[in-house]
Amino acid sequence: MLKAIVKSLLIVSAFSAASAHAFDVKHTSTAPVIDGQQEAVWQHAQWHDMPYLMDGTLPEKSDFNGRYRLLWDKNYLYLQAEITDDMLIDTHADPLERYWDDDALEIFVDGDASGGNHQFNHSALAYHIGLDNQAADIGDDEKAHLYNDHINSNWKRQLEKPNTILWEVAIKRYPNDYTDKSPKASIPLKTEDVMGFMLAYCDNDGSDVREHFMGDHDFPAQNGSKNLGYITADVFGKITLTQ
Repeated sequence: MLKAIVKSLLIVSAFSAASAHAFDVKHTSTAPVIDGQQEAVWQHAQWHDMPYLMDGTLPEKSDFNGRYRLLWDKNYLYLQAEITDDMLIDTHADPLERYWDDDALEIFVDGDASGGNHQFNHSALAYHIGLDNQAADIGDDEKAHLYNDHINSNWKRQLEKPNTILWEVAIKRYPNDYTDKSPKASIPLKTEDVMGFMLAYCDNDGSDVREHFMGDHDFPAQNGSKNLGYITADVFGKITLTQ
């Protein structure tokens, strides 16, 4: 009983800290082109850094440094991430095999900010987008699946910034009762919607496993681990869609 109470308190603590990471996301009347290139539509979106260690060791900024910004319209949540990574690694040709140990952009989305465990359901999603622009997550059958129809991803190297890529993604939103056997249509976004959101990056520098796992906000560890986003949406931050 005591262990259950302590676990519950830890979860509440983690959720409270994550909820403190909250910000508004502006609407765009012009949909960004998902091509990994700068365009004027992004100029008024706010940058957010990714300085927090979630797993592995803390890298030097020359090894990894990241920031991102968001926009939205009724069809998509748009992400533009600027990632400095001195070594791009994609050693697993199968996008469903150990995708977390290759370089990957990991986008955590909870469509209604309801939180809770989502490891083997789709009340929230953890899209691991590899360098081949394919998105993997664990399905409700406890096996990895591709969700490429949920996202549109593209990245390009930035010639003016050594070892830097501009990674852009358009992300659809799905209802909590989405299942792999009976997938439902995406649902539109609208002003004043609140969504759970977190961004992370898996960074491999050439070893058998990723060395660094970096995220955009901090929260208390549970049982010594901060690698929690793929299990519970309680550690996500929150975004509010505004005009």
